[in-house]
Order: sequence, then structure tokens, then C-alpha cells
Amino acid sequence: MTEESSAFPQKLIGWRRLAAAALAVALLAPLVVARCLVPDPRGLGTHQQLGLPPCTFRVLFGRPCPACGMTTAWANALRGRLSPALRANVTGTLLCGLDLAAVGWLGLSVLRGRWLGREPNHDAGAWLAGCVTAVMLVEWCVRLAVG
Repeated sequence: MTEESSAFPQKLIGWRRLAAAALAVALLAPLVVARCLVPDPRGLGTHQQLGLPPCTFRVLFGRPCPACGMTTAWANALRGRLSPALRANVTGTLLCGLDLAAVGWLGLSVLRGRWLGREPNHDAGAWLAGCVTAVMLVEWCVRLAVG
């Protein structure tokens, strides 16, 4: 990227603007769904309100999977209940926050017709995915060790 293009973010026009808007709507969907769910007080199982079965990993092995409590974390986080959200699933709480930030960033970028701040790039996406994965694996190891 040249110095000029970083000072003046790329315009969002045509298919790029439409794609950014579509992505914002797609990322808004799980936020709306999670907000409509009632967080399970056990800290997991909220996903069953969607007609999904209990966690297969937990049923088979009696231990939580990396995603156990994630839906509950989102449902709590979207109600401003960060402590129960973090207890349910740290990674889920982090992902919910990232989703909220992404929807806001994409939405404002689409409305402005220019990227708000920096335009997206593969390196940043890969770095972010790696960090989230690392948090998830550390959290899962702690859960397995603690019981």
C-alpha cells in the first residue's frame, strides 16, 4: 500500500460497498438471534432454545468442548452482563465484542462510502483469527484442567 492510499482510504463504491453492507447484515444476524435468547443460568445450553441438541462432545466425554457456553456468553454480553458472559465462555464474549465492532465499522464505512480508518486486509484478519484461536485453546485447556 502506498503512503497516499493509507492517508486516503479506498472509496467504497459499487460491488465493494454492496459486499460490505451484506457482510454487516450477515454479522448482525447472530447478534439479533443471541439477543432474542434467554441466557441459561447454568452457563451453557442456551443454544438448545434454537432446537439444537445438547453438546455432543459433553454428552460423549463428560467434558466441555471449546464452544460450550458460547451462545450463553453472547446472550449475556448483549444484555451488558459481562461477568456471567465471561464465566460462560471468554472466547464467546470476545467474539461477540468483535462482531459488534465489525458491524459498527462496516455499517459506518458503508454509510460514509469510505473505509473508516484502515481498509481490511488479509494479514490483519489472519492475525485476529490466530489470536482468537489461541484464546479459545488456552480457555479450553484451563476448563479441562479445572474440571
